[in-house]
Amino acid sequence: MLFRLWLAVSLIFSQIFSVQSIQVESMKIEHVLIMVAMEAEAKPFVEHLKLEESADFFPSHMPFVCFSGEHHATKVTVVTLGKDSVYGTGVDNVGTVTASLATELALAKYGGSVDLVVNAGTCGGFKRKNAEIADVFLTTGVANHDRRIPIPGFDAYGIGKLETMDPTTMAGKLGYKTGICTTGNSLDKTDKDDEIMKDNDASLKDMEAAAVAWVASMNKVPYLGVKVVTDIVDGDIPTQDEFMANLGAAATSLQAALPKVLTYVCDESNHEGAKSDL
Repeated sequence: MLFRLWLAVSLIFSQIFSVQSIQVESMKIEHVLIMVAMEAEAKPFVEHLKLEESADFFPSHMPFVCFSGEHHATKVTVVTLGKDSVYGTGVDNVGTVTASLATELALAKYGGSVDLVVNAGTCGGFKRKNAEIADVFLTTGVANHDRRIPIPGFDAYGIGKLETMDPTTMAGKLGYKTGICTTGNSLDKTDKDDEIMKDNDASLKDMEAAAVAWVASMNKVPYLGVKVVTDIVDGDIPTQDEFMANLGAAATSLQAALPKVLTYVCDESNHEGAKSDL
């Protein structure tokens, strides 16, 4: 029974890899969905592109917020996770639950018209992987570090490694770094988390990427992570202090990076091999 489960999981992963491990240069992109967790991360970019809020995009009881517009004739939709009302805190919704729900609702709303899902936002970076504050990374894959299920088959499911779009050429041309992003629902980390993150070969740590990539994979839409480092996970400063100190600067850096990434993916001269039916 466990062997059959392991085999089924392996087959699912192999199908996901075949969808995700492509280069943006081989695609024709007419609509980009950008998922951003926090309002402060999205606001400078939304204002820069003069995107307009779509008030009726989500059901009225959902907290998520949608903005839309165009960039170089490509449709751009930005979704943020909104503010918490369930627990009465009023803070930004963060983490994998809200990220996966918002991504699925947005993709379902558009009914297959989205060509690329981008998860943009801030993250922690590892100095052991040469990450520095305000570095921009384009992700090569995602994984989880806090889903510990020590049962054969379920252990691989818990880690949930996904190879995503290959951004190597784009990163080289734009001057950005690349690496794997590992996801968990806590801002801090345990010793076991750190062990798993090392096993994941992670350059970055966040709270949403693996969830957004998982939903994109189910919908067979390529995924790209655009992340800016706010804190050094394996550094000496407490994560929460470093994150809050650098959030504003990272949001500004994200504002500068995202239009460059969008311009690149929308520029047909970078897509010489694109086919109209992709």
